[in-house]
Amino acid sequence: MSTTAVHSLWTTAAAQPLDKIPAPHIEYAQLAPTLIVVGAAVLGVLVEAFVPRKGRYYSQVFLTVVALTAAFAAVVGLAAGGYGTTKAHIAAMGAIAVDGPALFLQGTILLASLVAVFTFAERRLDPVAHGKRVDSFAAQAASVPGSDSEKAAVRAGFTTTEVFPLALFAISGMLVFPAANDLLTLFIALEVFSLPLYLLCALARRKRLMSQEAAVKYFLLGAFSSAFLLFGIALLYGYAGSVAYARIADVVDGTVQTIDPALAATMGNDALLLIGGAMILMGLLFKVGAVPFHMWTPDVYQGAPTPVTGFMAAATKVAAFGALLRLLYVVLPGLRWDWRPVMWAIAIVTMLGGAIVAITQTDIKRLLAYSSIAHAGFILAGVIAVTPDGVSSVLFYLLAYSFVTIGAFAVVTLVRDAGGEATHLSKWAGLGRRSPLVAAVFAVFLLAFAGIPLTSGFSGKFAVFKAAAEGGAGALVVVGVISSAIAAFFYIRVIVLMFFSEPKPEGPTVAVPSPLTMTTIAVGVAVTLVLGVAPQYFLDLAGQASVFVR
Repeated sequence: MSTTAVHSLWTTAAAQPLDKIPAPHIEYAQLAPTLIVVGAAVLGVLVEAFVPRKGRYYSQVFLTVVALTAAFAAVVGLAAGGYGTTKAHIAAMGAIAVDGPALFLQGTILLASLVAVFTFAERRLDPVAHGKRVDSFAAQAASVPGSDSEKAAVRAGFTTTEVFPLALFAISGMLVFPAANDLLTLFIALEVFSLPLYLLCALARRKRLMSQEAAVKYFLLGAFSSAFLLFGIALLYGYAGSVAYARIADVVDGTVQTIDPALAATMGNDALLLIGGAMILMGLLFKVGAVPFHMWTPDVYQGAPTPVTGFMAAATKVAAFGALLRLLYVVLPGLRWDWRPVMWAIAIVTMLGGAIVAITQTDIKRLLAYSSIAHAGFILAGVIAVTPDGVSSVLFYLLAYSFVTIGAFAVVTLVRDAGGEATHLSKWAGLGRRSPLVAAVFAVFLLAFAGIPLTSGFSGKFAVFKAAAEGGAGALVVVGVISSAIAAFFYIRVIVLMFFSEPKPEGPTVAVPSPLTMTTIAVGVAVTLVLGVAPQYFLDLAGQASVFVR
């Protein structure tokens, strides 16, 4: 191409009047939940910079709680305004969907995060260090474990209050993730919530090396999964000529007639669609913790500070399953015959793998990690149903599961010995005689995980399995019931250990928490029992919220 031609292009472009550039049209009111959380996260960073060290903890806790409450109120306002049903639409120039599933999942993430943040703020469990109350996080994250600078930071009574803005940034990414309506928004949301989580995993006050190892494993494997996702996005763009969900769905269905001449060679090439779709699914299944993409889960759950583990186990699952549902139901419904058999296989190995490997675990956090893998398999059974009931059952299960998980990890923070949390199962022997209330509460959570009637776990499993059976996946339900039976064994084994074993004389003590952790555990028990005894209202709510906008 000659230079004159290029020059004439430049001058023609310059000759166009500048008032033709369209201004972006953003519906700020409908994006309010996310914007409130992002705004609070930015304010939290400013608090770290300008507020004296003495006042930071209280300012951050106050800011975080107010922001999450306000964001939840915004979600309720949008739902009451009909944005979950009649007014559901695509906002932010096609980037974000405001519909029933998005609002339901955002509400669940915000409530679960609000309850989890109380465990972040807990300062009564560790003994007072040098006259200062301390929390579960490292005194100074930047100092090398065991070094003089770390000892000086502990003596000075420093605390890492940056965990609150980090958590808010993670929550803001999680709010966008299930509502993303194009692949680039999906990827950016993934990075926004993953990067703060990598950092939070490295900040444990006790067992710092283990915590840092967990963060490095999570970061490396997370980077791999992000790379797969990004490569899948590139292939799907080559296939459809667009990253917008609706456009890709149209190309998959064959309803698009206009082909971009620049992409004529690749558009509609099924190899790109199948490989790209598979890679994006891999990225999402990694976040969900499904076998064989689960390798990071037990190590990260064990090494991360326990409040972070509870937050991550609940909120990340909700966000990732929301994104997975939208991808399969909005973008790839025309590819159902290709992805269903693969998802069948993944659901079966996830349910059985999580349940069987959990039996061999001796650490309570690893046991809960494998239990969360098995639960990912149960939720996948609902995803595979491909019916509106499938969507509503998954939404209900995520709501029930997230509170049980946060409650269970909050209880784990209470059982302590000289080295911090006593997570080895042998230490939990006889806990029911030492501290009957804590053991009873933990037993309620374990029974909910096992899916025993009158707990939320039973209602959730029943809804998911019923949807799967009606969607033609009866064999999957049989595997699910067998896995539940295997899983019930190790949950009940822990209950037997707590109530029917002799306590050891040098066993751990149960710390008395502040009202913050008590609130977390009380909310967990209340939600578990309410959703178990009277689930109908919440099932109806999930049913109303189960229609995706296209």
